[in-house]
Amino acid sequence: MFGSTIPLKTLSFMCRSMATMLHSGVPIVKVVETVARNVRGPSCQRRLRAVVEKLKMGEDVRSSFASQDDYFPDLFIDMVAVADETGSLPEVLKSLADHYENLLRLRRDFIGQIALPILQLVAAIFIITFVIFVLGAIAGSTGSKPMDVFGWGLTGSRGAAIFFFGSFGAFFLVYLMYLFAVRGFRQERTLHTIFLKIPVLGPCMRAFAIARFSWAFALTQQAGMRIVPSLEASLKATANYAFIGAIPRMCALIKQGEDLSTVVNDSRLFTVEFEQMVSVAETSGTVPETLEHLSPQFEDSARRSLRALAIAFGWVVWALVAGFIIFAIFSLASFYIGMLNDAAKGI
Repeated sequence: MFGSTIPLKTLSFMCRSMATMLHSGVPIVKVVETVARNVRGPSCQRRLRAVVEKLKMGEDVRSSFASQDDYFPDLFIDMVAVADETGSLPEVLKSLADHYENLLRLRRDFIGQIALPILQLVAAIFIITFVIFVLGAIAGSTGSKPMDVFGWGLTGSRGAAIFFFGSFGAFFLVYLMYLFAVRGFRQERTLHTIFLKIPVLGPCMRAFAIARFSWAFALTQQAGMRIVPSLEASLKATANYAFIGAIPRMCALIKQGEDLSTVVNDSRLFTVEFEQMVSVAETSGTVPETLEHLSPQFEDSARRSLRALAIAFGWVVWALVAGFIIFAIFSLASFYIGMLNDAAKGI
């Protein structure tokens, strides 16, 4: 359920190193052997040494890398296999390195954009925890009843601990439930299909899926891969299980002789603009070239969607923090108004 895969940074370094050495004429076995010595991480080193042993035994490139229990991405294995057969392995590895480095940049950009809102949310949790604890400590030192200023029934150190661990535990529980749904019950396609319908999140996921599909389809076609394996590899490259789940039907339609534009339209996963671009390119017989040319534009669109998602996420966090503050203000006001009313009744 929690099996490991090669980190993106390591994969990018591996592809770049292999491309450079292969350009210099170094044999593939020696290339993988050298990368295994230089790459970081004992797990990756061990896997690459196993690949070297497979290659020395006479197995092909695909089988050697595929033997490592899904440690290497399907796209990497498929592209290396096709490129090895067509003699374009250095060029394909360089393109793969660029692709994985781009994914790393996008990930860093997103983390950078949501870091401040998350820190503010964490700070709000710590502040409320501190207030609950301090009020309980004050009540304990004076021998009075602890003040439940928030009206949650949480007072003193015990209440502070419940609030603190309960807040972070709720986030962890949601993440754990997602992991179980995805990896334990194999509901990736259902969840991703639902996510695609959520405002802001859905367009962002779709934009990234289309950008990756376009890049992968252009690369696989130019590398000489047949249309059905190319379509399958490109849909897997989206890393979106709504798209991956459409592989059987889309490939079946292609095998029945349907045009790519018809298959794309039938899936109902792509945007209308993309469908029109594929239709026009297919008429002129330039689908790979068109998608390669437009791939940077699709990536720019994905980046804009990512920024919109980060902004929306930031506003959600701001709303949560503001909700905490407003609720705390009204709770404190209600508490002190109650104290004044009780004091007035005693006069």
